[in-house]
Amino acid sequence: MKLKEIAKELDLKARAAEDKADREVRGGYVGDLLSDVMGNAREGQVWITRQTHQNIIAVADLKDLAGVIIVNRCEPAKDTVEKANEVGVPLYVSSLPAFELAGRIYVLIAKAKGITFF
Repeated sequence: MKLKEIAKELDLKARAAEDKADREVRGGYVGDLLSDVMGNAREGQVWITRQTHQNIIAVADLKDLAGVIIVNRCEPAKDTVEKANEVGVPLYVSSLPAFELAGRIYVLIAKAKGITFF
């Protein structure tokens, strides 16, 4: 499932590089500790975080993540948006808490793969 499809389905608000959201999302990673994300997130995953500073974009770019979603109605810093546009990392915000957003994304990806739960 493409990031832009997830964004539309979950009413995510684009803040940067929306034109780069055609990437296929291979899974997700939830975390706020940059070193943890650098060590464990995988290429093509979407990163769900509460962090708003520009270092999240550097990590997402380094790990070749599909994009970053900031949760809990938090907004990225201005320099974060600028950096995301500069390097082409899609950046979204969500009103949902991380746990709920991750669950919803998981279900969407599973359904796209033909996996049913209920």
